[in-house]
Parts: sequence; structure tokens; C-alpha cells
Amino acid sequence: MASCFCVKNTSPGTPSNAACEPNQLPPPLARVVTLALAIAAVLGTGVSAASPGATPAPSPDAYAAQRQRMVEEQIRSRGVTDPRVLRAMLTVPRHRFVPDEYLSQAYADRPLPIGYGQTISQPYIVALMSAEADVRSGERALEIGTGSGYQAAILAELTDQVYTIEIIQPLARAAARRLRDLGYVRVRTRIGDGYLGWPEAAPFDAILVTAAPDHVPPPLLAQLREGGRMVVPVGPPGLVQTLWRITKKGGKLEFTNLGSVLFVPLVRP
Repeated sequence: MASCFCVKNTSPGTPSNAACEPNQLPPPLARVVTLALAIAAVLGTGVSAASPGATPAPSPDAYAAQRQRMVEEQIRSRGVTDPRVLRAMLTVPRHRFVPDEYLSQAYADRPLPIGYGQTISQPYIVALMSAEADVRSGERALEIGTGSGYQAAILAELTDQVYTIEIIQPLARAAARRLRDLGYVRVRTRIGDGYLGWPEAAPFDAILVTAAPDHVPPPLLAQLREGGRMVVPVGPPGLVQTLWRITKKGGKLEFTNLGSVLFVPLVRP
């Protein structure tokens, strides 16, 4: 549901071996090539007049270079160096989580609108929260505010136990489909009030809240496992908020200030 940004931060000429078009070939051969092309068009095999029967190479990831720059220039350079988090940020196709009109900005250093007054967070913030939550393989993670599903996909690269809640139904349904289509079939999704958490799946080793409440929700603290970490922005809507890491140790809560941020407010019923 949420998001945020960090406040502080063909060469000229014709080659001699150019392929013939079908109407330049002897009639019997032309008919064979034409038939092959027609079949290829239906089957999607990618056969061309220049290379009948060839198997095309897989399409390269057009956004791989942009993801690499994002990680190096926006994330690693700002101090997020956890190799697991960097690998996740390099792996997840962020452009699949933004509206089509913002594809050209998918890897920009800023949040982007996803509809319903919500945004997908700035890449640095996603990486920072993931690193601070310190999610390990096999641990159980809860996200409050699914939004487009990007943060949940990052978490799913870190552990196979991810739960995510979104209160805005169209966003929740679209995110669930998107995550499934991308292969993140183990991410559990729910439409509901994130303030209340997911008690029947508790306790959680990590809880990430991707929208800002004006106080830390007690139900979420109660669902945090001993030794667990919560990363949550707290503060009034529309104003600068504080991003906190809360660690439960010996039944007590330790608060670490991670800096100033600006998130959309946590939506309640």
C-alpha cells in the first residue's frame, strides 16, 4: 500500500549475402519458405526468411543494466551492503511492479504512484528496510501494506515464509496476481487491516510496515517473536516521520532511529 522516499537522504549498403525474399526464390522453394513462415507466425517460433527452422535465443533482460546501476548507485553507495539484499534487488524485476506509464522511471531514485493514493517505495528505502529487518532463510516475515507487491517479492528472495496484508482491495488482488505470475507462489496475501497484523500466523521474526501509523501498533509488537525485528515509519501524515528498527530482547523493546522518511499514512477501516 505504501511507500516512501528517504528525506536525507542496419549498416548502410546491402551485404552480398543478403537473404532472398520468398518471391525471389524458385516457385517450389518459395512455397516451402512461405509455408514455413506462416506456420512460424502461428506457433510463435520466430522462424525468419533468413534462417528458416532456426531456434531463437532467449530475449535478454532489457532492464538488467538499469537494475545494476540502481544497486550500485542508489543502494550500495549509500551503505546498504548486505549481499543477500543486494542480490534480491538485482533479481526482482522492479519494472513489473509499476504502472505502464511509469516504466521509463521504474529504476529511478524515487517512489512512483501505483494508484489509489499509494506509491511503490524508492529502491533505497526498500533495500534499507530489508537489510535492517535482517530476514534470514527459513524465518517468517510479515509485511504491512502490500501495495504493488515489490517489497514482498524482495522478502521472498530472502525467505520462503512471507505474509503480506493490504487493505485496498484492488491493489491487493492485483499484487497477488502479479506475485503469482512472477513465480512467488509461496507469498501469502490477505486483504485486511494491517494494524491488526496476522495473529494466527504469528509470531514473526521480522515485520516491515510500509506505511506510516502515528504510533507503533501494539498488535504488531505482540506478534513479534523474541529476538525479532520490526521496521516501521512513525509520524503524522504528510509530515516528516522517523523510521525505527524495534528489536525484542528479553521481553523488552529496543528502538533504533534509522533516520527521517516520508511515507503515505497507514490506512485503517
